[in-house]
Amino acid sequence: MKLRSMTLMMLLRRRAFAGCVPLAVVYLLGAAAAAQQPAAPAAPAPSAAQAPGRGRGPQPVDSRVQIRMHHFAEMNEDIPYALFVSSKVRKDKKAPMIVTLHGIGGTHTTMMRPNAIDLAEAGGYILLAPMGYNPRGWYGAPAPQGRRGAPPAPNQAPDGAAAIPAPNGASADPAPPNTAAAPPQGRRGALPPGLLNNPNDPPNLRELSEKETLEVIDLVRKEFKVDDHRTYLMGHSMGGAGTLYLAIKYPQQWAAAVALAPAAFTVDREGLGKIPKMPIMLVHGDMDTVVPVTVGRAWAEAMKSVPMKTYQYIEVPGGDHGSVIGSHQAEIFAFFAKHSR
Repeated sequence: MKLRSMTLMMLLRRRAFAGCVPLAVVYLLGAAAAAQQPAAPAAPAPSAAQAPGRGRGPQPVDSRVQIRMHHFAEMNEDIPYALFVSSKVRKDKKAPMIVTLHGIGGTHTTMMRPNAIDLAEAGGYILLAPMGYNPRGWYGAPAPQGRRGAPPAPNQAPDGAAAIPAPNGASADPAPPNTAAAPPQGRRGALPPGLLNNPNDPPNLRELSEKETLEVIDLVRKEFKVDDHRTYLMGHSMGGAGTLYLAIKYPQQWAAAVALAPAAFTVDREGLGKIPKMPIMLVHGDMDTVVPVTVGRAWAEAMKSVPMKTYQYIEVPGGDHGSVIGSHQAEIFAFFAKHSR
C-alpha cells in the first residue's frame, strides 16, 4: 500500500513538471524577445508648456470660468461657451468685455488661460469665449484656398490675392496643380486628419459660426451691463483670422482687436482701408511652423501702407504657433486698456 502511494506521487510530480515546461519555455522566449526589442520611448509628461504648443484642443478649465450652454435655434442645437466675470464687475456700472476666439480644433475653453483670467480679474473685465458653432467654423472668415478650412500651400495665395513673400529667401514658386494644401514648414506643424474638414459639417458652416458667435455676444450683453465703448476682440490662428474678419465687417462693435498668429493667408488691404482708425495689434512667433511669420509681417506691412492710425506688430523671437497665446497677454491687456471707441 505504501509502495503504491509512493509510485502514484512520483507519477503526479512528473506530470506536473512536464506541464510546467511549456509554460516556462513560453515565458523565457517572451522575455528574450522583449529584451531584443528597442525600448519604447517614454511618453512625455503633460506640462503647461505642451498645452499651448499646438494651440488646439480643450484646456484644463480654471475654476473661475463658467461653462454655459445656449440654444442655437437655427440648428436646434445646444452650444457651449465659456465666461469669466471679474469680481469687480457691478450690476450698476458698465464693464469692459473681451471676446476671445480659439484656433481650429480648439474649443470654448482653449483661450481661457490662467494668465488671461488673472489680467481680466485685475482689469475688471468680462472675458467671453464662444465656440463659434464648432471647432472648424472660422467665425465667418473666408476659406484660405477655396477648400473649407484648408490653408494654402506655402506661398500659394488664393485666386486674385497677392502671394505672401517666401521666408528666408526661399523660392516663391506656387505649388504644382492638384497638390493637396498643407501647413508649411515640415511635419511639426501638420494637422491631424479630420481636423480641417468633417463630412457632417453643414455647407454653410462659416455663416453659422459667425451667427453663433454674434448670438453669444448678444446674450452676454443682455445679462450684463457691457460697455459698448470698451468691447474688444482677440483670437488665435483660425480665431485670429476670424478676429480680422469680424473687425472689418463689424467695426462699430469693437474698440480694438488683437490677432495672434492669424491664419489669414490673404491680406485684405481693402478691408483695412475701411477701418483705418481701429487700433489693431498683431503677435506672431518667428518659429511658427503652422502659419509662417511672413503672414503676420504681410498684414503689418499692409497696416503700415493703409495707413492705420494705430497698429502694433510684435514678432516673438523663438515663438511658435501655440506659445504666442500666452506669451504676451500682459501687452494685449495693456493695449486694450489704452483704447476706447
